[in-house]
Amino acid sequence: MTARRTVDDPTRVGYGALLRTPGAWTFLAPAFVARLPYAMLSLGIVLLVLETHGSYGTAGTVAAVSAVAQALIGPQTGRLADRHGQAAVLLPSIAVHAVSVAALIGLALGHAPAWALFLAAAPAGASVPQIGAMVRSRWVARLSDSPATLNTAFAFESVTDEFTFVIGPVLATAIAAGVSPTATLIAEAALTVAGGLAFAAQRSTAPARHPRTEGAEHVSALASPGVRLLAASFLGVGTVFGALQVSITAFAKDVGQADMNGIVYGIFAGGSMVAGVVYGLVNWRRSARQRMLACYALLLVGCSTLWAMPNLATLTVAALFCGLAIAPTLITGYTLIETLVAANAKTEAFTWLTGAIGLGLAMGSTVAGQLIDWRGASAGFTVPLAGVGLGLVALLALRHLLVAPGPASRTVARSEGRSETRSEDRGERRAGGQAAVLTPAALD
Repeated sequence: MTARRTVDDPTRVGYGALLRTPGAWTFLAPAFVARLPYAMLSLGIVLLVLETHGSYGTAGTVAAVSAVAQALIGPQTGRLADRHGQAAVLLPSIAVHAVSVAALIGLALGHAPAWALFLAAAPAGASVPQIGAMVRSRWVARLSDSPATLNTAFAFESVTDEFTFVIGPVLATAIAAGVSPTATLIAEAALTVAGGLAFAAQRSTAPARHPRTEGAEHVSALASPGVRLLAASFLGVGTVFGALQVSITAFAKDVGQADMNGIVYGIFAGGSMVAGVVYGLVNWRRSARQRMLACYALLLVGCSTLWAMPNLATLTVAALFCGLAIAPTLITGYTLIETLVAANAKTEAFTWLTGAIGLGLAMGSTVAGQLIDWRGASAGFTVPLAGVGLGLVALLALRHLLVAPGPASRTVARSEGRSETRSEDRGERRAGGQAAVLTPAALD
């Protein structure tokens, strides 16, 4: 007889149990090494081009070209990974990345014109291995029969992403100051090659390939209206990252504490990390769609006060509260994506979200920089407010698109002892001929 799990009998899945998943560390360790450069590339490009060409505008534009190329091409590599396997895509991507970064370094040191730097920066960004999406696909392949554990896995991955965005810029800056900006990009490429090759070698944990069937038409993950909606909302999240990097730096400089900008941004990212850890431990009773709307609304509230802060101390507190909503929003978005697309498009779908963040980051930093030049540092903080505000409007208006396809119904046990059937959620499972009634937390 299959045991019933109700809202009065929650099952909590901790990080310890997650990390004891057989084979997990064989891909997590190299994945961390390969993901660390993700947060080093843009800053490394800025530092190198600034040193060789002496122009913030040129440096920022070259970095933006790299980020946009990554956002646009990354999902296509994700689609190829779904079809041909992760190793088949990783190996050529790593080779192209190493060659492109080397070319960019050589051109910058040779004081080549900006257009030549753009030509090298584009393939350098486009070939960044999509390790984060590939790791999430491996978790899906291993934990598809345990939704609660999968939710914890997505939380763990978002915390890992935040950690790399805290450590990556610090490492890039330290290498540039201690050695040279050139050494920063060399280290970025070396970590990408070493971590990427080690990750690609772990084929036993890779998800199954889904090659194109003769006569069958492959449908892109972006064909799903829900995926498009989430990608648009993640653009808004990306503007928070990009605008805060530029605006915090400008604000700290204006108040005569330029050396504090890294600490303030680190506290913002640290708040997101802590929130992500806690979020992943909670056995949520609300659906992922409801949680997405709530988390995104909290992010808007967090962004709403940044522009009005009078000094660096109050800005630090405001940035901390803004950061608390970041990781929960990302975790929930990835959770929803897993339910919206077929198995043969999951890596591509995850990559669209990652690419949307990168594109939003480039847009946010560019627009915030222009506003700062025009109206001062505080004006830059209006960019994430506008980006997240538009994202929330879209989510609220089109929230029906976030329902997983399929009319299957499930019975949800209420705390009062009654039950109701909800046709919009997937859920009824069969085990040995007996139906198991699952909670929303277990399914979402």
